[in-house]
Amino acid sequence: MPHLLRFSHDIEARLERLCQQTGMSKSVLIERCVATGLADLESQLLVEGAEKRPATGAAPSLDQVLRESGLGA
Repeated sequence: MPHLLRFSHDIEARLERLCQQTGMSKSVLIERCVATGLADLESQLLVEGAEKRPATGAAPSLDQVLRESGLGA
């Protein structure tokens, strides 16, 4: 699904430079950047959520943690 994104001149210049250096398209670079950033954000929010969760004495199972993190199981 296409999205319209507006970048600052600095980010646009950095993208252009990276396109020339790698031979990759802007679309590929932006998609990789979003995927990497999203994975980092998900991990960070999962940790923050664990910190905010009250200790109930019963830890979640490994399967539950993997499912909630999107890593499978």
